[in-house]
Amino acid sequence: MRPKILLTGKNGQVGEDLERLLPQLGEVVALGRQELDLSNPEDIRRTIREIRPNLIVNAAAYTAVDQAEKEETAANEINCNAVAIMAEEAKKIGASLVHYSTDYVFDGLKGNPYVEDDPTGPINVYGMTKLAGEQAIRASGMPHLIFRTSWVYATRARNFLLTILRLATQREELRIVRDQIGAPTWSREIADATTKILSRLYGRESGQDSLSTVSGTYHMTAAGVTNWHEFATAILEEASHAPKATPWFAAATGGNPVITRRVIPITTQEFPTPARRPAYSILSNARLMKTFGFQLPAWRTQLHRAFYG
Repeated sequence: MRPKILLTGKNGQVGEDLERLLPQLGEVVALGRQELDLSNPEDIRRTIREIRPNLIVNAAAYTAVDQAEKEETAANEINCNAVAIMAEEAKKIGASLVHYSTDYVFDGLKGNPYVEDDPTGPINVYGMTKLAGEQAIRASGMPHLIFRTSWVYATRARNFLLTILRLATQREELRIVRDQIGAPTWSREIADATTKILSRLYGRESGQDSLSTVSGTYHMTAAGVTNWHEFATAILEEASHAPKATPWFAAATGGNPVITRRVIPITTQEFPTPARRPAYSILSNARLMKTFGFQLPAWRTQLHRAFYG
């Protein structure tokens, strides 16, 4: 039986890709901020009770990491309270939940890839609220898949990729942090992987039971290791060869030429931000591979695909 799917955050980086892919699995009701106010508990409850989905895919989140330091209440409403209500209501109607979390639930001190069961210790408000959302889902006892992602970017919205392209049309020199280690992950790869997993689970006679057998937390990030400076350099390398008429690229650059000639590596200390970032946030994807039999491509491969579709 094809499931009814409630997708939240349809206008977000991952959500927009999911809205395109999930209809191959079942009937999708996709909602954004205009249709569903996640800061309003009653709105969330009413929406879930009216739609009565078999599966909720929550791609909505408060992701402004620095802004969260002074808007902790708002971040907590979306990343924790709304998630807790989704889990509670989903359990009541026998639905399952897919939710996205972050590498920022870790403190960055480990020095080698984090596995799902490693102790968490977020060092900023964003990470704290995302961890609280994870904990609320687990505490509910309902079938779920929590996918922790990292350094997510897309060819729309606001993210590091688009920021670098915009700045590259304005400055001959960019100064980019090199002592934060991570794995940039393209939103489309996350959506593709999610859809692939759900296709397997809901392609069986009982999707609900199938999801229950693999319920838990999984890391879903690009393979490989890099830093922000290397990522920025790779973006400019791709940009030098990319078709300039590609709509998203033209929008990112405003149609202006790239004038950056130097990308200077700097330290985190030289570029202070309101929110602290983990120095190391590489996640092991071994559990994803063991359970579902695949992993996401290397970060550089994903970046190339983002430029060339």
